[in-house]
Amino acid sequence: MLMKKGGYSLLDYIWIDDRSPILKQLPSNFKSAAILLHPFIQMPSGWEVIKRENTCQHIYPSNEEASTIGNPVSWRQIMSYSGLESYRALALALLTSICALKKDYKREDLSNKLNSSLKPDLYYPTDDSTTVFLLDRLLKVLSSKGACRLYYLDPILDNCGELNINETTALDISNLLYKEIIVTDENRDFAFMSLYESFTTLLFARDKNIEHIVRSMNCEAIICDETTFINWYFK
Repeated sequence: MLMKKGGYSLLDYIWIDDRSPILKQLPSNFKSAAILLHPFIQMPSGWEVIKRENTCQHIYPSNEEASTIGNPVSWRQIMSYSGLESYRALALALLTSICALKKDYKREDLSNKLNSSLKPDLYYPTDDSTTVFLLDRLLKVLSSKGACRLYYLDPILDNCGELNINETTALDISNLLYKEIIVTDENRDFAFMSLYESFTTLLFARDKNIEHIVRSMNCEAIICDETTFINWYFK
């Protein structure tokens, strides 16, 4: 579904709910979807000590710091030394830690297991907005079928616009991101959206098989089938 706003042709924002599977909520031209997992952020040794001005200060890398001197750490790497045995368990640990789950769904045991195993200068994945570690790869996907322009829509700040894909960097996109945003290419072959209170980004495609696209991105993901809900970690 298209909307016209400020002279730009954009996707309407899609509010994905937990009452039906993701694939049933996509616009009709999109046939497949994947939940991309945001990597953890490993900063150089001693980075936090240098940055911290007092013991009470909360430290977290900026997008620019993460992209220039940070390194992505996969969920599987975290699982290997935390003892958490699945993406689902790690997602529940993360969401419990940021108080994103209701009391009956919290898993303090998993959260404690994760936090007790984190190495120095290792940080949680970006939440609420798409991680800078995935944005370069997403830009390549959006341009992979010849598209030259992308369109974005931020429903919270009521902001929209278009950019030249070939002249746009991951940091350019990260500076646009607020809590939620949807981005698509001019042909609407692909789109991605950040998810509030989540450590994931939702990618959807016109192609029925999105798995080969995710493999080309070399990232971790949950491939959506007809039974995948946005709260996939409860299944």
